[in-house]
Amino acid sequence: MKKLDSAIIITSTMILFPLLLCLVLLSLSRAIDSDCTAPCVPGDEDIMSKKEHGTSAVPVQDNLRWGCSKTLADRICNYNRHYAEDSGYWQHSSEFLAEIAELKKNNESMQFFDSNTGKLLFTAPKSRTWDDFRVESKSHGWPSFRDEEVNWKNVRVLPDGETVSLAGTHLGHNLPDKKGRRYCINLVSVAGRQIEE
Repeated sequence: MKKLDSAIIITSTMILFPLLLCLVLLSLSRAIDSDCTAPCVPGDEDIMSKKEHGTSAVPVQDNLRWGCSKTLADRICNYNRHYAEDSGYWQHSSEFLAEIAELKKNNESMQFFDSNTGKLLFTAPKSRTWDDFRVESKSHGWPSFRDEEVNWKNVRVLPDGETVSLAGTHLGHNLPDKKGRRYCINLVSVAGRQIEE
C-alpha cells in the first residue's frame, strides 16, 4: 500500500508541477505584457463601468469615417470588452486606404478620433513611415500604434492590456512585440469625426 501511495504522490507531483509552472509563467508574461509605464497612462475598471449607452454616455456618431459600419462600431465600442472587428477589416476600406495613400504622398500623418465622442486618440505615423504602419498593421490584422502615436490625454490602458478612451470606448488591446508596446486598435473604434473640445 505504501508503494501505491508513493506512486500516486510522485505521479501527482509530476503532473501538477509543470501545470503550476505554466500558470506562474503565464501570469508573469501577462504582467510584463500589460506593463504600463510612462508614457503609457494606466486606467482602472471604473472607466468601463455601465453608463447611458453601454460603457459610454453616448452612441457612436452617425456618419463614421471610411464607410465604417455604425452597427458594428456601436457593438465593438460600447457593448464589448474582449472582442474585435474581423482581422483585416481595415484593409477592406477603400476610403481608408485611399486617405493613407494621399497622406503618404504628401508625407503627412493621420488623426484618429473616438467614434463616440470625436476626441483625438491617435496620430500616426510618428517616427516611422506609412509603409511601416501598414506592414505592422497587416501582420497583426488591426491598425497598430506605438506609444508616441497615442494621445494620452484621452487614452488609458487597463491592467489586462485593454486599451480604452476616457469616455468608455473600447478601442482594442496592448499586445507588445519585440519593439515594445503595440496598441492593436479596431478601425471602427477610431473612425469618429473630430468634435472640437
